[in-house]
Amino acid sequence: MAFSLHSTFLKSQIPIPIPISAAATVVVSLPVRCGPRDNRGPLVKGRTLSTEAIQAIQSLKRAEKSDPTKLEQVLSTTLSRLLKADLVATLKELLRQDRCALALEVFAVVRSEYGADLGMYAEVAAALSRNGAMEEIDRLVCDLEDEDRVIQCDDKGLIKLIKAVIGGDRRESTVRIYRMMKRSGWGSTIKADDYTVRVLSKGLRRLGEMEMADEVNMQFQDLVGSF
Repeated sequence: MAFSLHSTFLKSQIPIPIPISAAATVVVSLPVRCGPRDNRGPLVKGRTLSTEAIQAIQSLKRAEKSDPTKLEQVLSTTLSRLLKADLVATLKELLRQDRCALALEVFAVVRSEYGADLGMYAEVAAALSRNGAMEEIDRLVCDLEDEDRVIQCDDKGLIKLIKAVIGGDRRESTVRIYRMMKRSGWGSTIKADDYTVRVLSKGLRRLGEMEMADEVNMQFQDLVGSF
């Protein structure tokens, strides 16, 4: 009897093998992140960019990277097929991606085909300033002056353009814009608003144009007071 109990006890201590199929399977999952390599985001078809605009941008970028000598040909063949809305969307996307050289090429086409408002000039100037292309800002303002048109001084794009040019520390270009505004009747036939006066005056003063800043202050002292 004792032997039987001892034998039973020993059997209970012998490990029973567990079939492999019954063993628990441990699955370790590692997170995989997919997405753009920078903060600009991918090209997305939708309300902003059509398929034609996306293809145009990709063609321009490929040409610039592989063979810049053929860029002019690609510009003429690719952009000529775009509608105005797609052409403008292409410009805005290139500016968003800080591809300023390509954006300037597209902007030249927009200007020649449809004309450009001050808001569009401001967007281009802001991108140039952001990327340190200061001399291109001067060329941009010279192009605007060469159009010899009346500046819409009540256009919201004007103050954006002034701020972009001042932000790029472009003294001569700021002076050019002020003179264009005066020739267009700003402060005489066109009422000046206090915010534009303040931004322009402070910008001119910061850029070293003290006399011109004082001129602005004196002319519009009744509007904004002394500052």
